[in-house]
Amino acid sequence: MKCISCESKYDGDAGACKQCYEDLKAKVAFLTMSNEYPLTSFPDVVLCALDDGHPDGPVKDMAHTVVLASRSPVFRAILENGTTKIEFFELWPQEFGAFINYLYTGEICLDQELARKLLVVAEKYQVHHLQDLCQKFLVSNLNWDNSLATYTFGHDHNDKQIIDAALMVITNNIEKLASSREYAELKRSHPQLIIEIYERHFASL
Repeated sequence: MKCISCESKYDGDAGACKQCYEDLKAKVAFLTMSNEYPLTSFPDVVLCALDDGHPDGPVKDMAHTVVLASRSPVFRAILENGTTKIEFFELWPQEFGAFINYLYTGEICLDQELARKLLVVAEKYQVHHLQDLCQKFLVSNLNWDNSLATYTFGHDHNDKQIIDAALMVITNNIEKLASSREYAELKRSHPQLIIEIYERHFASL
């Protein structure tokens, strides 16, 4: 039978494959509100993004304590200390808007740059559902053209799943990549990673 979500074939008649079903359950769990905080009609927390030179200063938005506390144990700890303002100086305004929208809706449109940036933020604030989503996006969208950048990112953030997936793509395209500008730059800036690439390459022969 074909999954109504990803359209892949699977055994069964539930309408969705196991992976899509698990993803949906995780999303529902993520969006479930905590009963510890009353949901008021008016937002009560100020959120600030990185200042992009706007004459009015950093971009600001308002949010609800109950939403933030339900999405992240880090937000919960911050808010329980009486904080009414949270600054996200690692996010530019567009990234900031995407992050806040995700906290409320569980929906986001990712690209390579946004996935990397939000994976770091999600890890910092322990927004695990977003962290998993960004990780899956980076792994599933790997190709020879972005493999070196993704591999370096994985090492910078000690993400073994991304490292292993990127290494597989790199070793399968080593002849093409070895003559690229990105490879030369990686060799100059991270020579130890080149050693790891060749160790994996020779181990796979």
